[in-house]
Amino acid sequence: MHLALLISRIRLLPTAMPSTRSASASRLLVRADNSPVAREIKRESSVSLDTPKPEATVSVKRRRVKRELEVNGQHHKKQVPDIEDFIYEKAKTLTSSSKATTSLVKVEKKVGVSSVIKVICAVGAPDNWEAVLGGIKSMRLSGEAPVDTKGCEKAGSLLPPKERRFAVLISTMMSSQTKDEVTHAAVERLSENGLLDPDAIVRTDETTLANLIKPVGFYQRKAQFIKEASKICLERFGGDIPDSLNELLALRGVGPKMAHLVMSIAWKNTQGICVDTHVHRISNRLGWVFREGTRQKTTTPEQTRISLEKWLPKDEWEPINPLLVGFGQTICTPLRPKCDKCGINNICPSAFKESSSPIPKQKKTRSP
Repeated sequence: MHLALLISRIRLLPTAMPSTRSASASRLLVRADNSPVAREIKRESSVSLDTPKPEATVSVKRRRVKRELEVNGQHHKKQVPDIEDFIYEKAKTLTSSSKATTSLVKVEKKVGVSSVIKVICAVGAPDNWEAVLGGIKSMRLSGEAPVDTKGCEKAGSLLPPKERRFAVLISTMMSSQTKDEVTHAAVERLSENGLLDPDAIVRTDETTLANLIKPVGFYQRKAQFIKEASKICLERFGGDIPDSLNELLALRGVGPKMAHLVMSIAWKNTQGICVDTHVHRISNRLGWVFREGTRQKTTTPEQTRISLEKWLPKDEWEPINPLLVGFGQTICTPLRPKCDKCGINNICPSAFKESSSPIPKQKKTRSP
């Protein structure tokens, strides 16, 4: 009786059952699976009890997601990401257990941007540089520094242009690691002996030349370089000096500082900033120069020149050398700078950071 009623109910079921009833129907057949009648019912039933294939389910989900994106207006062609975006998107696909890795990637991206900003700032002009430069110019109006009366540009000032250019070259070659007063005195001795001429220098023995320029720093080696340069000037330039930066640098004993100074003074052709020890030191004290791509001080005059030329207006390239040299000789001295007498000590980042007076050493007392 119960079995007949069960059979009649199953035959009344529709051919396509909703997915919510499939589970109960499968349970019903499992209960009747041990009976031969149940097997017959299973064959006669038109109800599909098969579970959907995984591929079909995934396809349905994809279509549903695509339709939702189209409705929200978010469906668009994916553009090729930048390298930073690629790293970031790759990090987002990690599992929830790797949240720390994702945060590290985000921080790395922020640091990269900030480092770029630092490099850009380093290339720009320093803050208050015009006020600082104006203050230094005001302090240098007196013209009391040695460079104002005995600098290389004063060499052979009364000579004709060609002879004066040669005198400037010789004076510049002797000026390395030598005070202006000592260099100027050596030029005067050469002039008194008729040796501010390339032909006369070539005919003079090296020992005599060295004794005349002594006590210039490294006077023996500089005497050798001066004789070689004089010979080249005679043979290749008709007794004149080279008129290009590269040809000047080809002379032994002539570096970038000397070459730029000669081009500026002798030929009135400023192609770069002449950076000596004073310009190098003061530029770093003022925070005007940095090593390439960093915020660290420059360590060589050539690094200082490259950094200065990136932002200093070109009309300041020629006067900046005697300006800072005289400032370094009188106020911003290498040891114990006179910050109390400096007119820009309120805006100088290095003001009063170095001792302005020597600290007396305590004498050791002998015990009785």
